[in-house]
Amino acid sequence: MGAVPSSPPARSRWLVALERAWWTPAPTPWSRCLQPLASLYGLLSRRRREADERLAAGRTPPCPILVVGNVVVGGAGKTPTTVALVHALRQRGWTPGVVSRGHGRANRALHLLGPTSTAREAGDEPLLIHRRTGAPLAVHADRWTALQALCKAHQEVDVILADDALQHRRLPRDVELLVFDARGAGNGQLLPAGPLREPVPASLGPRQAVLFNAPAPSVPLPGEFARRALTGAVPLASWWQGASADPAALEALARRSQQQALWAAAGLAEPERFFSMLESCGVRLQRLPLPDHHDWAQVPWPSQATEVLVTEKDAVKLPALPPGGPQVWVVPLDFELPDALLQQLHGWLVQARELRQPADPSASCN
Repeated sequence: MGAVPSSPPARSRWLVALERAWWTPAPTPWSRCLQPLASLYGLLSRRRREADERLAAGRTPPCPILVVGNVVVGGAGKTPTTVALVHALRQRGWTPGVVSRGHGRANRALHLLGPTSTAREAGDEPLLIHRRTGAPLAVHADRWTALQALCKAHQEVDVILADDALQHRRLPRDVELLVFDARGAGNGQLLPAGPLREPVPASLGPRQAVLFNAPAPSVPLPGEFARRALTGAVPLASWWQGASADPAALEALARRSQQQALWAAAGLAEPERFFSMLESCGVRLQRLPLPDHHDWAQVPWPSQATEVLVTEKDAVKLPALPPGGPQVWVVPLDFELPDALLQQLHGWLVQARELRQPADPSASCN
């Protein structure tokens, strides 16, 4: 078993200091020093965006495309939002498919997910979306390539969700959903002086909506609010076999933790969010924050750990553990999206479907 490091390596300390500056509202020495690089990044990003939008303008997608993304580096709740959208669109008569970059996977080849797909092949977040929804899903750095392959393999698909594709302007889009968490836009600076991959828009464009994964607005844009909750707990081996989380199991873990605090590990952009939600369920825990998209080459908990709680995003990279170790529990997070937002997105997608006139009917997903 791995041991909990007593202190982060030097490179991690530099990165921690940089990220702390990103999420500090007032200017810091870090952000001031990096402002020239941020200006260069902004210039190059605008030029690339203009070129990519010209390329996208010449492409006719076979079905409506809904992009789910954010303007900051790291996660803001895109994956659970995409999962919730797949379920919600199905309830409204759609047959969704999903395309994604597949961040962190071992190669760049096009991959259509199936029952034997791994996180190394597909990326942790696409694999999680596929496992939670069963939706057809393709990964490739060029989402247009992924979309074409997906539609060819699954002609029943009539709407595409593009996960984390806000900045991927080569992909045409009909609707955009911007997701913000409680951190908002941080110090409001572009990379590397701040966390922004692109500026926060001053106002929303046509068919563009905002979802706050937070209890209150974190940027000055109108939006709706997701309701999030931990749905229970399930042993890792059972989770891999498709078992659902049991609320009673999480309640029992909370009771046991009062006698001995449980270890909780999370490889997320903001691990504290997971830890705080566990504590709100009554779990007394010892925190193991890990980098986003942690590779899990080695388990991070100490050898004396008896029970460990992890996220689904981490579970997809955790195979069956050898006997004799701690009991690992998976604690899923579910989003409930507001009806007003779902009705708005559905209406926009219907309009896009009605306006679409495919140049080549044989290329249609449906």
